[in-house]
Amino acid sequence: MKILVTGAKGFVGKNLVATLNTIKEGKNKTTNLPQDLEICEFDIDTDKSLLDEYCNGCDFVVNLAGVNRPQNTEEFMEGNFGFASTLLETLKKHNNTCPVILSSSTQAALDNPYGQSKKAGEDLFFQYAKDTGAKVLVYRYPNVFGKWCRPNYNSAVATFCNNIANDLPIQVNDRNHPMTLVYVDDVVEEIINAMCGNETRDGDFCKVPVEHKITLGEIVDLIYSFKESRENKQVPDMTEGSFSKKLYSTYLSYLPKDKFSYPLKMNVDDRGSFTEILRTVNNGQFSVNISKPHITKGQHWHHTKNEKFLVVAGNGVIRFRKIDSDEVIEYFVSGEKLEVVDIPTGYTHNIENLGDTDMVTFMWCSECFDPEKPDTYFLKVEE
Repeated sequence: MKILVTGAKGFVGKNLVATLNTIKEGKNKTTNLPQDLEICEFDIDTDKSLLDEYCNGCDFVVNLAGVNRPQNTEEFMEGNFGFASTLLETLKKHNNTCPVILSSSTQAALDNPYGQSKKAGEDLFFQYAKDTGAKVLVYRYPNVFGKWCRPNYNSAVATFCNNIANDLPIQVNDRNHPMTLVYVDDVVEEIINAMCGNETRDGDFCKVPVEHKITLGEIVDLIYSFKESRENKQVPDMTEGSFSKKLYSTYLSYLPKDKFSYPLKMNVDDRGSFTEILRTVNNGQFSVNISKPHITKGQHWHHTKNEKFLVVAGNGVIRFRKIDSDEVIEYFVSGEKLEVVDIPTGYTHNIENLGDTDMVTFMWCSECFDPEKPDTYFLKVEE
C-alpha cells in the first residue's frame, strides 16, 4: 500500500509517519493496515517533481500541508488552497481516484483570512469528489495537542508545556476561555482507521471521535501540578483516555534534556534509608527501603493500612505475629527469587537483613502516610 503524506514534517505529519513506520517495520500489530507500506513524504522543501511521482499510483493521500502563521495574509490562500489545487490536479493527471484526506480546521466556519482559506480548500475537495467520484474525507480539527508540537507558535498547550517545563513565564489573558482539543495520538488513530475504511463520519465531514473540552485556566493548573509532582510525588490522574493522562505525556516531551531525572528525599539513619517514590490519590504510595546488614526494621502493626513487600536485592526474613498470639510466622525472601509478601492487618511485623550487604525492598502501602492518622502501632514481633 502506497501512502502519500503531505506536510509530513509538520506536527501531525511527524506523528503519523512515525506510527506508519512502526507498522511497516512490523513493530505495531494494533491496526488492520498491511505491513508492506510505502510511505511517500512530501513537505515544503521536497523536490516538487516528486509530487508527480508520488501521485502516480498512490493508494491513499493524507493532505496535512497548510499554512497557519504566514508573513502576510495572502499566503493563507496560497498555502491552504493553492497547494491543494496542485495536489488534486496532479491526481487527476494520473487518473488516480484513491481516497484523500484533507486536514482542515474548525476555523473554516469563521470569517477570517485563515478560515476563508481553509473553507476554500474544503470546497475544492468536495468538488473534486463530485467530479471524479473519489472518496474525500474532510476533517475539521479543533486544537490538536501532543508531543512534537512547536511551542510559542500557534498552540497554547505546546507553549504552556514548554515554558512551564523550562521555567519560563506564561501569559494567560482569560482563564475561563473554553478550549476544545484533540490529542495527536487520537488524530493519528482516526487517520489510520480511515485508511482501513472505518472513518468517523459527522454529516458531510469526518471527525476525531474523542474530544476534550476544558478551560485555559484548568489546562495551566494541570501543567503546574505536573511540575509540582516531582516535589509532592503525586501521580497525575492516569485514567485511561483522560485528558490529564494525555496532557502529562505531552508535558514530559518538553522537559529540558538535562532535567529528565530528579532527586528524592532519602530519610537516612544508621539502619539504612527509607524513601517515598510516588503517591497516588486512590492507590496508596510506593517506596523503597534499604536496610544495612543484620538490621531489623518495622516492629509495628496496622488496623486498616496494608502493605506489599518485594525484596529486589539481598536476603532477609519477614516475620509476623498476630497481636493476640504468640505464634511467629517467617517468610524468607531474596533478590534471587522475586516474590511479593502481603502484610495483613492485625499482624505486627518486621523485616530483617540476614546478609552482609544492603538489602533493598520495594514497598507498596494501601494509603499515603498521614502524620495526623498514621494507623501504625509499635509492638515487637519477638519479645
